[in-house]
Amino acid sequence: MGQSEAMTQTTDKGVLAHVCEILDCFSQERSELGVRELARLTSLPTSTVGRLLLDMKNRGILRQNPENKTYSLGIRLLTWSGVYLASLDIRAISMPVMTELQRLALETISLYVLDGTDRVCVERLESPQNVRIVARLGLRLPLYAGSAGKVILAFLPDESQQKIIATVPLQPFTRHTITDQQVLRDELEKIRKRGYAYSHGEWIQDASGVAAAIFGPDRVVMGAISISGPSQRFTKEVIEKYGREAVSAALEISHQLGYTGNQSYMQNRKPL
Repeated sequence: MGQSEAMTQTTDKGVLAHVCEILDCFSQERSELGVRELARLTSLPTSTVGRLLLDMKNRGILRQNPENKTYSLGIRLLTWSGVYLASLDIRAISMPVMTELQRLALETISLYVLDGTDRVCVERLESPQNVRIVARLGLRLPLYAGSAGKVILAFLPDESQQKIIATVPLQPFTRHTITDQQVLRDELEKIRKRGYAYSHGEWIQDASGVAAAIFGPDRVVMGAISISGPSQRFTKEVIEKYGREAVSAALEISHQLGYTGNQSYMQNRKPL
């Protein structure tokens, strides 16, 4: 194909079509691509690809490696995917799973979704026991405090995670709230290895929780399901039991939301 033919093709197809062609070139196996490689894959002129890449980088759709000048997908795509995933009825999908989880645990079961740098409680089933923890619907909490928030933060992409840690003030709710950035990073690494998060009195004194992350398509973190109750009932053995049950419940919900992975992140999990 000659240069004049390629330029005609670019005009005929339109800019949006070529942007989509460029984005379709990226995959898990090809996460970083250069201008010439993208031009070859899309059959577009190098000058056209270079101009589109620069514009996409400036808009946050792509990011550029400053060392080798290659491009990879940008944070703006995660924002768009979050809007799409939010349109799925996660509450309706989760309710049967939450009901079964409550039957097993007899504690309060809560469903949280990611919203910016916070988590929001969108559904909950209260424990039938006299002494229980109640999570108010619509409750908004930061990600650094509590099991549900920490597990969401732990499985976010590294760039998003570090940005949240660096910009959100770690203000204490109780004396057990993590307020040190490095301590929080260490805790998130343990959560990723363990596969679930737990907390003791981090945003409510004498309340404990265990939570697992819920994923959507392409393993985008959507939220978390948690089991919570008075700390006196959450022994080491109970936490490990609830951890397994929470991960199983979260995985079932994730699959119904389009997640195609498995429990690989739990295969080598470390015990408490």
